[in-house]
Amino acid sequence: MTTTKPWASVEDAAEHLWGAKDSVYRWSEARKLPAYRIGRLWMFKRSAVDERVQAGGAQEDDGGRNQSKR
Repeated sequence: MTTTKPWASVEDAAEHLWGAKDSVYRWSEARKLPAYRIGRLWMFKRSAVDERVQAGGAQEDDGGRNQSKR
């Protein structure tokens, strides 16, 4: 998302996050990725997506699989 446009579509967000559109939809519906829904259209504020990712907030729940063993 290196463009100056403040808003991104699902396709743009998925490309920026190197993920699939399905993942972006799941994160949005679970409120793990900030999004605005206008009818059937999802829009993402680019700066908010970057902030959430940097904070680790867009990761899917992995059921504890990524926890280190003690």
